[in-house]
Amino acid sequence: MPKMKTNSSAKKRFVLTGTGKIKRKHAFKSHILTKKAKKRKRNLTYFGEVHQADRNNVKILLGMK
Repeated sequence: MPKMKTNSSAKKRFVLTGTGKIKRKHAFKSHILTKKAKKRKRNLTYFGEVHQADRNNVKILLGMK
């Protein structure tokens, strides 16, 4: 049986932590930044965590299940 392929877009977007959580970046930080408040842009800088409901789907894309 052939190996499962990792989804290329998923491996660029998600990082697995040591405790098994999946880190992700925030959206809305790439362009049209002039109208966004400084606080909003600063808060979008930090990593977020993938929601529990989406975690299994992301793990399948990363080839972990």
